[in-house]
Formats: sequence, structure tokens, C-alpha cells
Amino acid sequence: MMILHSSPASPFVRKVRIAIALLGLGDRIEMREADLNAAADPVRRDNPLGKIPALVREDGRVLYDSRVILDYLDHLAGGGRIVPREAEARFAALTLQALCDGALDASVLIVYEGRYRPKEMHVAAWIERQAAKVERALAALEQTAPPLSGTPHVGQIALVCLLGYRDFRFDGGWRSTYPRLHAWHDAFAAAVPAFASTAPPG
Repeated sequence: MMILHSSPASPFVRKVRIAIALLGLGDRIEMREADLNAAADPVRRDNPLGKIPALVREDGRVLYDSRVILDYLDHLAGGGRIVPREAEARFAALTLQALCDGALDASVLIVYEGRYRPKEMHVAAWIERQAAKVERALAALEQTAPPLSGTPHVGQIALVCLLGYRDFRFDGGWRSTYPRLHAWHDAFAAAVPAFASTAPPG
């Protein structure tokens, strides 16, 4: 049995959990919630960065981050399921994933700024820089979100997790500004039950 160091609120863990469901690998992976603030948590042993997700394979070797894990899960499922085999489709999916992961990174940094730094130490210009990354990404995605057909690929999984995280931590303000993404998100949610079942608590 593999072990996934995880947290129900992490959008990067959500990517992995959706992929596990899509690929039918749930009976091979145990979810183990990590406490990222605890120095003794096993995630720091398994991933020197102390970050989630981290997947401990049956042989003890560990994979991180979410992009590597998704690639590995696709390999376990026979390949070509969520990572396209054909070169152009593969690079398009991987590039979409990189864009969405970058926007997620910026979103998480904004959350952490508010959570871990006293208000008087907040740097408005830095927060605005992260927010601008997200807005540029969403504007580009509004024009280029790929149509849903068959099993979603890694880029589409990353995109829906980005939009879900913006709902979870930023009150879904993107929906009125980006109507195509709004419709795309709802279509994904209707087609993929794992999106609802992996929603963060509260």
C-alpha cells in the first residue's frame, strides 16, 4: 500500500486525489493527513521540503511534487490516461498544468501572507504582484480553456483545482469576471464526481 501525505485543504493534494479517482487507484493508496507545522511529522522525513503532496511508494521511495505524482499515477494506470501520449497534446497539457500550478502557488502565497505575517508587516506591493499573476493567468485561461472530452488530463485537473481554490479561499470572485471559466468549471464538476468528493472542508 502506498501512502499519500496530504491535507484536505491543499489544492495540490486535491489534484492527486482527483487523479487517483479517475484512474481507479484508490485501493492502492492510503491517505495520511500531515501536520506541516509539526517538526516530528513524517512528511519532513519523506520530503526534505516538508511539503505536500508526497507519495511514498511500496518500496519506500518517495515522489513529489503533484506534477511528478500525477505522471507516476498515469504510468501505474498504463500510461496515456491523464498525460497524453501524443507529443503536442502532451506538451499542451503539461503547459496548462504549469500555468495553473503557478497561479495556485501565487494564491497560496497570498493566503500565507495573511496567515503567518502580522498585518503591519504585510507588503502591499508583493501581494499585488502575486494577485496580478493570478489575474493574468485567469484572463489567459478564459480564452484557452480546453474542451472537456473523455478523461480529463493533468492540465484540466490543475485548472479545476485552481478554480476550486479561488472559490475556497477567495470567495469565488472570479466567476463574474470569467464567464467561460465559470461554465467550464461547472461542466467539469458535473462530469467528474471526484471533484465534489475531494472538496475542502467548510
